[in-house]
Amino acid sequence: MSPSTAVRIPFAAIVLAMLPAVLDQTILATALPTIAGSLGELSDVSWVVTAYVVAAAATTPLWGKLGDRHGRKTLLELALALFLLASAACGLAQGITFLVGARMVQGVAAGGLMSLAMASVADLVEPRERGRYQGYIAATFAVATIAGPLLGGLIVEHIGWRWVFYVNLPLGLAALAGLHSRLPAPPGEPGTHRLDLPGAGLLAAATSALMLACVWGGDRYAWGSATILCLLAVAVVLGGLLVARERRVADPVVPLDLLRTRTVALASAALFVATATLFSINVFIPLFLQVTTGASPTEAGLLLVPAMLGITLSTNLAGRAIAKTGRYRAYPAVGLALMTAGLGLLAVVTGDPSRTTIGIGLAVFGLGFGLVGQVLVVAVQNDVPRTRLGVAMATTTFFRGLGGAIGAATLGAVFTARAGAAATPQEVIDGVQAVFLVAAPLAALGLLIALFLPEPKPAAAPGGAGVKAA
Repeated sequence: MSPSTAVRIPFAAIVLAMLPAVLDQTILATALPTIAGSLGELSDVSWVVTAYVVAAAATTPLWGKLGDRHGRKTLLELALALFLLASAACGLAQGITFLVGARMVQGVAAGGLMSLAMASVADLVEPRERGRYQGYIAATFAVATIAGPLLGGLIVEHIGWRWVFYVNLPLGLAALAGLHSRLPAPPGEPGTHRLDLPGAGLLAAATSALMLACVWGGDRYAWGSATILCLLAVAVVLGGLLVARERRVADPVVPLDLLRTRTVALASAALFVATATLFSINVFIPLFLQVTTGASPTEAGLLLVPAMLGITLSTNLAGRAIAKTGRYRAYPAVGLALMTAGLGLLAVVTGDPSRTTIGIGLAVFGLGFGLVGQVLVVAVQNDVPRTRLGVAMATTTFFRGLGGAIGAATLGAVFTARAGAAATPQEVIDGVQAVFLVAAPLAALGLLIALFLPEPKPAAAPGGAGVKAA
């Protein structure tokens, strides 16, 4: 087998393993009203999303740690198998309680799928080539984001909502076969100390409390309600106990020394901010286009294509450039500058709605975001030793998820405060404009963080010697 084939086939299996988790959220969104009519009330069905999101965020760091200790291939196969079993259980659900429970298990598995898959790419691909392969992943995710709602609508309309979950099975089984037969299995390092299960429990509980506060705040409960305040207090107390414990144990599930390294700390912070601003696009642009331009839900989803094309183009161009030069420090700063400009442009043009001007703003934002997310992942992959890739990728995945939850909650509160509950079209315009006026400075903050990223370590050219750092 040629060297290129030895990489491409297992890489394709890794991407295929991630695809069900990516498609799941976008396909499911179109099916929720139908599921509500079949199994319960719409308010109950919100738990179908909440259980998945909270479980994924709470368990991601533990999956990364287990992958480092026991081998990422084995844990990735386990996460995928668990995801498929949970998908089948979701499709068989006869009641909302069972469905929510199955979705929680599915979320636990998804937490492992994303972080372990990213770490497995770093195991498989040489450092100089990682940017190029991350570009392929970004292109796949962009296509899935666009196709998911359309596919979900077709499935629900012509086959039935249960197939929204069953569609994961053939994709996942093909990926499982590819992973088992072609993915190399670098050995893990079990270590001499016991796994920090109490620390993992504290992390899961603190994360769950914070995520529930973000998901419920301003929607199910008022931000000043006793429920939300208690959840936030629990998150703070448990977070403090977690930090105190992780400083003492010999082999912490959250290595604080890793979070103190400059690249990991700054990349995680920039990913947190960038993902938070992304939600201003994913959540509010479709709403804005439906209310102000008369677009249908499907049309509004398709009008996000300029952003997805921008992400795909810039990520792939950056990846190829990194493969040639080994330099990537400048890309996140340029990307966050473009994101700031795109959000500022959208804040201006929303006052006079036009699909064309909105599309231009989305394209600028997408070009910027494509230079941020995957490139920062590459920066972390190239900065940490192979034995810690699992926990490092879990860290970036965790901060992305946390940024999305807190970003959605914060920007949602901004929109509600400006537009009100029963908003007129003009109030929707004002609310979305306010969201972009808040998101743009957030992106600028990310730019400031990215400027302090350190020079990358020298990376070897494919088949050659190392190169000088940027």
